Amino acid sequence: MRAAIVRFPGTNCEFDTEYALKRLGVETTIVWHKERELPPKIDLVILPGGFSYGDYLRSGAIARFSPIMEGVREFAAKGGYVLGICNGFQILLESHLLPGAMKRNENLHFISKFHHIKVVSRDNPFLSKLEEGEILNIPIAHAEGNYYVDGESLERMYEKGQVLLHYCDSQGGYANPNGSVDGIAGICNEEKNIFGLMPHPERACHPLLGSEDGLKMLKGFFD
Repeated sequence: MRAAIVRFPGTNCEFDTEYALKRLGVETTIVWHKERELPPKIDLVILPGGFSYGDYLRSGAIARFSPIMEGVREFAAKGGYVLGICNGFQILLESHLLPGAMKRNENLHFISKFHHIKVVSRDNPFLSKLEEGEILNIPIAHAEGNYYVDGESLERMYEKGQVLLHYCDSQGGYANPNGSVDGIAGICNEEKNIFGLMPHPERACHPLLGSEDGLKMLKGFFD
């Protein structure tokens, strides 16, 4: 199995992501954002976390224009799997590859801590190895993680199984760290091949890091 990890100026999680995938036996290639084509015969493209272009304008607003994004769009249009983690999620939103938008956290502060998330829908490749209602403990680290979508679109997303993850407490109760609408932590597109989440599964891939729950998520693409 092979994955491409895109690096933008300001990306800082590419090597963490590479490490997590290698723990799953996945061959990885880090691709610079000025490339126009992705490597051949890959199974997954990941847009990792960080601060692409210093988060100027809005997080992900400049990265959406990088040359490699045309390759990402073409790959996704053919049904290829794309995962955006934190800043990568923001880039997918800015690129209109996923619905909705990101706002500043409700408290206007950068948040960095472990936080529990609950699986809402497993009817997709990303979370297929997990159970509906399963609770995971995954780090978050963002200043613009307040996901917003209008009410009509949100209702349609639930109907189509596009809402994947909710923020919660350790017992599964409502616990929203950033003001995200309905406590949403992750979504996908209607075709269920493009995924975005604010928590960092690559930072929960070894017992020494405090959790291996991130590996449970990522292995859905490769098992």
